[in-house]
Amino acid sequence: MQTKSNLKQDLKERAEKALDKKASYGQDFDLSEYEIAPSESEQVETLTEWDEKTQKQLLNTGVVPSGEGRSGSLVVLNNAVSYSSTKSENVELIPTKQAREKYDWLDDYAWNLVPVDTDKYTAATYLQQPNGYFIRAHAGKKETLPVQTCLLLGNKEVSQTVHNIIIVEENAELEIITGCTTKEEVMSGLHLGISEMYVKKGGKLTFTMIHNWAEDIGVRPRTKIKVEEGGTFINNYIALKPVKSIQSYPTAFLDGKGAVARFNTIAVGHPGSELDLGSKVEFNSPETKAELISRTITTGGNVVARGEMVGNADNAKGHLECRGLVLSDDGSQRAIPILEANLQNVELTHEAAVGKIARDQVEYLMSRGLSEDEAVGMIVRGFLDVGIKGLPEELESDINETIDKIGEHAM
Repeated sequence: MQTKSNLKQDLKERAEKALDKKASYGQDFDLSEYEIAPSESEQVETLTEWDEKTQKQLLNTGVVPSGEGRSGSLVVLNNAVSYSSTKSENVELIPTKQAREKYDWLDDYAWNLVPVDTDKYTAATYLQQPNGYFIRAHAGKKETLPVQTCLLLGNKEVSQTVHNIIIVEENAELEIITGCTTKEEVMSGLHLGISEMYVKKGGKLTFTMIHNWAEDIGVRPRTKIKVEEGGTFINNYIALKPVKSIQSYPTAFLDGKGAVARFNTIAVGHPGSELDLGSKVEFNSPETKAELISRTITTGGNVVARGEMVGNADNAKGHLECRGLVLSDDGSQRAIPILEANLQNVELTHEAAVGKIARDQVEYLMSRGLSEDEAVGMIVRGFLDVGIKGLPEELESDINETIDKIGEHAM
């Protein structure tokens, strides 16, 4: 059996060997072109201490600066935790480094789902010994208010590295809203985020991520989720603003009987954007279920929508739906659905479609009194609606404004 020190040395060596390992998908970034973001920052007593522009950035990623309607809040600024507060006894919310110092047993969770040598981005993140957030929903507790977190890039041309660990204990329920953004003056940089999530027996986790990056930001999250017997994991992902490149492929392992996962993705590829998005589910226990829903639009960017389901257990059922709208001759859409059944009693289905807005739909709405822009906006809004609930009014307003702008240039 490896000792703790031997295990750390092994992980370090594996990470060092992977520093030049390119990711399987997406644009390759030269890490040497970015300085490491500062690992210290000023602590604030409340998020309302920050200037109005920064607070607006937070609001537009679903994070309420006042903390109203939230059970806890944590903000990572560059590579340091600037703010952390918890109101509920049902939830523990502290920086990852603090949690690992506090709990020896977290060594069994950290870097267990996401291998350090997955690619250069995981390797670099591990070697920087990053901070991030640790969230734990206590056994049997059902928190009614969401926890909110924000990963905020505050310096130009730096790389932000974070490591998040979430544990929903047996029969607990938790909702998390996490926003990723930059300060207004920061236009270029790189974000590397490792998230490992564990949903224990009978637990439920709803995780909503809103990306609101600047136009020259590279984003490389690496997320894995383990769902035990009777557990439920719901993932909502929103990326509607211009960004240089996002490559994300979260994977859920349904490792307990009756475990359930649902992924909802809505994204827009603006001119100059490269989006390679998707999700994967492995059905490793009987009677597991999953649904992967993707809605993507290109107004001039290149979009790849992936979806993968691997059936390894009896009575596994899953449905994958990838739909894309092409609203510009300068953009491209590619849908890549993958279904793999390794047993007879597995039922996996998919629908995939890419194309333009049907002219007859626009004309019908115009005949009902709408202008062409209003008609297109209504179609786009309906297309992107996958049932994501509970977003703050400010974020809903920002999303609607973004959709309206898309509609104005669609036809």
